[in-house]
Amino acid sequence: MATHHSASYSLTIRALIPHEPGQFARVAAAIGEADAILGAIDLVRVDQSSVVRDISVLCANEEHGARVVDAISAIEGIRVVSVSDRTFLMHKGGKIEMTPKVPIRTRDDLSMAYTPGVARVSSAIANDPDSVWNLTGKGNTIAVVTDGSAVLGLGNIGPGAAMPVMEGKAMLFKEFAGVDAWPICLDSQDPEEIIRAVELISPGFGGINLEDISAPRCFEIERRLEEKLDIPVFHDDQHGTAITVLAALRNALRVVRKDIAEISVVVIGTGAAGTAVSDMLQAGGVGQLIGVDVDGIVHRGRPGMDAALQAFAERTNPKGITGGAAEALVGADVVIGVSRPGVISTEMVRSMAANPIVFAMANPNPEILPEQVEGIAAVMATGRSDYPNQINNVLAFPGIFRGALDVRARSITPGMKLAAASAIADTIGIDELTPEYIVPSVFNRKVVETVAEAVAAAAIADGVARRGVPEPEKTRN
Repeated sequence: MATHHSASYSLTIRALIPHEPGQFARVAAAIGEADAILGAIDLVRVDQSSVVRDISVLCANEEHGARVVDAISAIEGIRVVSVSDRTFLMHKGGKIEMTPKVPIRTRDDLSMAYTPGVARVSSAIANDPDSVWNLTGKGNTIAVVTDGSAVLGLGNIGPGAAMPVMEGKAMLFKEFAGVDAWPICLDSQDPEEIIRAVELISPGFGGINLEDISAPRCFEIERRLEEKLDIPVFHDDQHGTAITVLAALRNALRVVRKDIAEISVVVIGTGAAGTAVSDMLQAGGVGQLIGVDVDGIVHRGRPGMDAALQAFAERTNPKGITGGAAEALVGADVVIGVSRPGVISTEMVRSMAANPIVFAMANPNPEILPEQVEGIAAVMATGRSDYPNQINNVLAFPGIFRGALDVRARSITPGMKLAAASAIADTIGIDELTPEYIVPSVFNRKVVETVAEAVAAAAIADGVARRGVPEPEKTRN
């Protein structure tokens, strides 16, 4: 299997090299022999006897990077001065900052932005509470809330360790949809404390994006907050994933020429994402769906299930199939992994129906690597940006919140979610679809615009909008 290099494992190696012909060629050869990719080469310093260069290298993982450094260090006469991990450098000092929208250069500016002028604005809001949407940033601001209990594929690593992910989410909101977002990392995993904390901070936000909160607590937290708040509450790990999966599946089925109502789908992982994906696919037309967790196929009457899993069993697996993942995949048209690395094998995929569709979405390492099913799967997708067909929530949540904020929606309805999935899928024309291109690029700026329009229209149709769609020039605060 070929080495899969990734920018997320890129190093900058500072090396002192003798100032003699052919010396750098030895370094380049060592990098190549270590199966790494040589990138940028920058000159740092030159003296009479040596040259110091910064050498960028693309690796496959941390262990691979260590081997590359060792290979360079082993060259006689070459000294590795330092090694920098470019991903860690990007995060140094944090990835986001707050900047003012208006300048404060004079006393007049200060008197209007702050005291005494700001008192008049506060009084206006006190007299007309709805004016807070116009006179503050509330209408363009989202809270990204986590307790750090289910971060990526890393598990319960806590609120501090979750902070880089929340900062990244805030960056994506701003970059793709012009939405201001703030990371809120709560030092509690008590659902009651989380619910109360979000309720208390909610007046300053136009929506709440719940993130990386483990199941089944996340279901109760979201449900209770939806009841308490009059702004959208959206658990992205559930619904953002589900919306994007449905969009990707619709296009994948177009590629293999299968009908969504006639296919059999297996979802491996029945936590927050797996449950929401299953519900969304059923709402989108899938009839035969089986869920698999660490204890095997979910079916009615299986002992040891909690209330959420019992409810899942009641609405899935209509044929009552039992066993494990291997048994579930026999004859299936689609397998969707929202679980952990290695739970899908090449043999399992071989046992599926003709032209199988495989979505392996565990991050950062998928349930099965694309290289392992090359020539077997008709369509392969992952959650990673360094493979084709990245099923990434960023295709969904920026446009969903953009559309919801534009009409000041009170909630995110099922109709809004289905509208978002259709908008994502339809961004790619039928004549453009290929096995390697079933979802649009996250950098396709039309996606957010299309999703926002569809979501706003659905919010109005579903009766949860406070206003109609504003004029285009007034949409972005």
